[in-house]
Amino acid sequence: MPTVVTLLGVALLAGLGTWQLQRLSWKQGLIQRAETRAQATPVSLTQALGHWRETGDVEYLRVQLEGSFRHDGEQHLYGIVGGKPGWRVVTPFETVSGIWVMVDRGFVPLDFKSADTRPGGQIEGIVKLTGLARAPGIPSGFTPENQPDQNKWYGRDLDAMAAVALRPGERGQLAPFFVAAEEMAVPGGWPKGSTTRLTFSNRHLEYAFTWFALAAVLLAIYAIFVANRFRRD
Repeated sequence: MPTVVTLLGVALLAGLGTWQLQRLSWKQGLIQRAETRAQATPVSLTQALGHWRETGDVEYLRVQLEGSFRHDGEQHLYGIVGGKPGWRVVTPFETVSGIWVMVDRGFVPLDFKSADTRPGGQIEGIVKLTGLARAPGIPSGFTPENQPDQNKWYGRDLDAMAAVALRPGERGQLAPFFVAAEEMAVPGGWPKGSTTRLTFSNRHLEYAFTWFALAAVLLAIYAIFVANRFRRD
């Protein structure tokens, strides 16, 4: 019986280690793709939408937009940049082709949440900007509830934000992803763009080593058990 249990345990632990190595390969590919996209020549919104329809994946794709902001629809998404809490300013952007995009213009400190504290940054007229496409977020069990009535968002809920920021007829022309703007000249300095972090948790090699090490320890314990049993016999 100890032999069967040991073999099953080693097989399970080795299987978990192998699975983590597979996850490592997947994560490395994800990181490489994100870095490649974020440094590539930007594509048009039409191209990005086509890519979305074909693959459903435009994460970190560089997109170039031309149009104007609707500042009265500005939404505030909580974030921490450089260790300091604040808000990401997410503003409806109407492109010259009539497509609406929720643009994450960048970060402002807590004291600059209200647009009244940064009037110079409310850019008017037609502008061109480049940013990274970001899919709507999937909240975890630790994400606080969004508070639309107070304009306090803690998860990237595209549909809910658009329901507040856009008129009913405009929502049908909404791009199915956010665009996080790269840094651009903004009077007054806020919001500050280009704060999207290309960082990924990648501890799969560490986890794989742990599972393989546990399998080796289990084998060592079994070997000691067998050796002691032979000595008693």
